[in-house]
Amino acid sequence: MAEKVDMSGRNVIVTGARPHSLGYETARILASWGASVVATSRRHVAQAEKFLKDDLREIGVEENNIVVRPLDLCDVDSVNDFAAWYRESYGGKLHVLVNNAGILKDILKPWKKSPLTEDGFEIHWRTNYLGAFHLTGLLLPLLKQSGLESGDARIVNVSSHLHDQGKNEDLFNDEKTYNPLRAYGRSKLAMIHFSREIERRFAEEYNLHSMAVHPGSVDTNMTRVEIPEGRIGNLWNRITSSLAPLIMLHRTHGAQTIVMCASQPSLQGGKYYVRCKAEEPTDESKDEAASKRLWNQSEAWVETLVKPEGGKHGQI
Repeated sequence: MAEKVDMSGRNVIVTGARPHSLGYETARILASWGASVVATSRRHVAQAEKFLKDDLREIGVEENNIVVRPLDLCDVDSVNDFAAWYRESYGGKLHVLVNNAGILKDILKPWKKSPLTEDGFEIHWRTNYLGAFHLTGLLLPLLKQSGLESGDARIVNVSSHLHDQGKNEDLFNDEKTYNPLRAYGRSKLAMIHFSREIERRFAEEYNLHSMAVHPGSVDTNMTRVEIPEGRIGNLWNRITSSLAPLIMLHRTHGAQTIVMCASQPSLQGGKYYVRCKAEEPTDESKDEAASKRLWNQSEAWVETLVKPEGGKHGQI
């Protein structure tokens, strides 16, 4: 379990915080510790905010510590609008960014071709990695300035032990045979590279650190397999709901490593954390040349995200 830290005066963004998610639990805990938290959700925004404020009131914490805003990481305008709103609303101060939002889609349904987003990227890659890279780039000036002023700013990237399903060569080339689990692993491998490169670029000069996290195998809305409706679907839901607590962590427990990385003073950056301690990721993720190449390529990808009128959307 993460040791409680006084987060008063710290501004935090947590992406992917719809109810029954790791982001929800992370946002709730950090707000209960005194942080000013902006949580995001692609859908159910009002519901998420109501539930979070109700949770804080029940434990006697100021409900104004938290607000929920819409954010769709696959939508360029949504990312730009959110970043612009945050800059205007919070005076340019951001101490912690938790890149938690992600998807794990159709793992029981192999595809002959990879499902693509409207702007032409594989859906796991676009949601779990490239959208986070884009958002981080827009918020980076705030994080760097807050790191200089406070001595400590953080970017926490939620990865997965399934990053071992990804290979560095797959980061730059489309797979010949599409597999959703490998695609998910590829996106989570990229998040570790992302963390390590942030640490190399900004830790010494700006006191901006980054940690990658495997939260554990957690029972969330993301891990629920999509099933058909009807009697079979209802039966399957009852079975899986009963078994999930036996084989998966509860969301509150799964959030602990994320919360620790967002709050623990003097935590070492550039590392991969599991169950509240640093562990070794795969050798693929420790390839510095691949990290640098991915960063440069990601900047080029973000440059392709162009508005119809021709306006480009910034890079890191």
